Amino acid sequence: MVNKNKMMKQKYVMLALILLATLSVKADEGMWLLQLMQEQNLADKMKQQGLQLEVNDIYNPQAVSLKDAVGIFGGGCTGEIISADGLVLTNHHCGYDAIQQHSSVEHDYLTDGFWAKSKSEELATPGLGFTFIERIVDITDSVNARIARKEITEIESFTHRFLNKLAQEMLVASDLYGKSGISAQALPFYAGNKFYLFFKKKYSDVRMVAAPPSSIGKFGGETDNWMWPRHTGDFSVFRIYGDANGEPADYAKTNVPLKSKKHFAISLKGLGEGDYAMVMGFPGSTNRYLTASEIRQEMTSSNEPRIKVREARQNVLREEMKQSDKIRIQYASKFASSSNYWKNAIGMNEAIVENKVIETKQLQEQQFAAFAAAQNNEAYKSVIAKIDAAVAKNAPLQYEWTAYTEAFFTGIEFGFPYKVCELLADAYKAKNDSAIAEHTQTLKDIFAEIHNKDYDHEVDRKVMKTLLPLYKGMVTADKLPEIYDFINKKYKDDFDMFVDDCYDRSIFANEANFNKFINKPTRKAVEKDPMTPYVESKHARLAELRTQFGALNDSLDLLHKIYVRGLGEMKQPSPAYPDANFTLRLTYGNVKSYRPKDGIHYNYFTTMRGIMEKEDPNNREFNVPAKLKELYNNKDFGRYAMKNGEMPVCFTSTNDITGGNSGSPVINARGELIGTAFDGNWESLSGDINFDNDLQRCINVDIRYVLFVIEKLGGCKNLIDEMTIVE
Repeated sequence: MVNKNKMMKQKYVMLALILLATLSVKADEGMWLLQLMQEQNLADKMKQQGLQLEVNDIYNPQAVSLKDAVGIFGGGCTGEIISADGLVLTNHHCGYDAIQQHSSVEHDYLTDGFWAKSKSEELATPGLGFTFIERIVDITDSVNARIARKEITEIESFTHRFLNKLAQEMLVASDLYGKSGISAQALPFYAGNKFYLFFKKKYSDVRMVAAPPSSIGKFGGETDNWMWPRHTGDFSVFRIYGDANGEPADYAKTNVPLKSKKHFAISLKGLGEGDYAMVMGFPGSTNRYLTASEIRQEMTSSNEPRIKVREARQNVLREEMKQSDKIRIQYASKFASSSNYWKNAIGMNEAIVENKVIETKQLQEQQFAAFAAAQNNEAYKSVIAKIDAAVAKNAPLQYEWTAYTEAFFTGIEFGFPYKVCELLADAYKAKNDSAIAEHTQTLKDIFAEIHNKDYDHEVDRKVMKTLLPLYKGMVTADKLPEIYDFINKKYKDDFDMFVDDCYDRSIFANEANFNKFINKPTRKAVEKDPMTPYVESKHARLAELRTQFGALNDSLDLLHKIYVRGLGEMKQPSPAYPDANFTLRLTYGNVKSYRPKDGIHYNYFTTMRGIMEKEDPNNREFNVPAKLKELYNNKDFGRYAMKNGEMPVCFTSTNDITGGNSGSPVINARGELIGTAFDGNWESLSGDINFDNDLQRCINVDIRYVLFVIEKLGGCKNLIDEMTIVE
């Protein structure tokens, strides 16, 4: 019996070792933490791929490095510094909100583009910031010590409340406390097995410098989104300003361009198949360590309801935007944002099936079971079954949560702050002048926020008329919020009548209604407002869902901590990277073509010839500016053309990226800028869940096309002259 057990154990160990070989992270896979590059011996692997720099050139806690030329652009993209005077390059779609903010029917920068020929022409952009990472600190021991002392529970260590409190405590205790623009953020990694603290420095005076027309920056539109071959000049240019000492400051005419610690030199030497390519940026979110059951849940409970609701809303917006330039400009950014992840969800579900991702995860689970048996680790042996059981309970809630939030919080914009209205009515009745003034101002601010320049009441009316009945058909009757009973009883289930009542009669529907109320506010007016039961019901059901979700998600978090720790041990000695969470990462690979299917080969680059081949004057997505055609016909490419005289536009690389990497610098072996990442390819849309080394490609705009457009079409030689260009 002893000998049999020994033989069985040896068999499991051998099986685990064999299967481990198939699990080793491939060279191009990985969103690596810069602070762990030395520990994980990434330098050797990157140099095998072609890197000519040292790791300290990329990230050095004690000195300036390439890390200091990269930052967070706005709230969800990456940007890179490309001059000593704080010039920032990012994607057109990352700068889209800012471009739209400055656009009007009279100054349609979305359509016509914007080019500042001098610093005095650069446009201040309220609300836009650029954030550098000043310092990264491992705080795992500190968090674990608090758990050990029972100051917090293990699940509390994941919570924003605890991590925000800890970050603030550590900021106050640091030498950076009190300095302008400095903040701190603590985050879990490896599913809570490690924790890091990030000290950030945010500049709030960021000005728009250059943006190509959308016919370049969004060329291909919805049709080409997530597709290759691609011909999109997806870039825009901004500049960081600070005070006279180079420190963050609110906008002021006296502010000056930031003297950059580090900026990228730009290479015009061109690209070849197999050339080293590295991307540094802030990938938003991945789920590489999900089980097969969780992936099925992602497909059916997240992607499917998201696709359905967004498609319905987008159909309304698309028709309205066709009818009016005013509405087209108002809803341009909202539509683009919605459409991006609508198409992503469609592509992800297709790619999961096509790339056999569930089967791959099932194999990984078998491998993990063998490893757990070989280790005789009871927690590892049972963790997948426990995750599957939690998912079975969670999946219906996840479906409802996605459908509900997409319809009532992302889709329908009109709302009604009935509680503040009640407070005003009470203050008015009590003749409390200070409270009347306070609540009146609050309501005026909310009214202005709802009826902002990017909102159209009639468009949103049509959206609500579409989404209310749609949602009713997506869930069972017992899951519907109470507003549906109200509509059934008072309006005989006539959704259009209810919506028209809200959008015509509500206190917040128009200025006349609003002014009438604030001049003589009463509780009766609030009670009779048709939007009151809608908003009450909307938030009540959300609270119920959040409560039901809480316990299930807590248990899943703890189970994932065990599972990810086990996967990390199983993959040793190969290094493993944590899921993306919008923190600074590096991915390395090569410029490379690919074969999506038998008989199909996609080259690694595109040229302007493809723009002309796709041109369609009757389709706004494929319009080509007359000036660009003129430059093409005259072959007026200057020093930016390839050796054969053609003008490059985009290229593909094997870098591992996701949302948040938009705008990230693509860097060659010498640390020079060769492009800007902006998309992934259709075949790899399951990449957030499972990386496919053969199919996954990062789509980048070639820096030569960027500079060509800036100089030749935009006429901004002034910007070219301040860059460091290597030919």
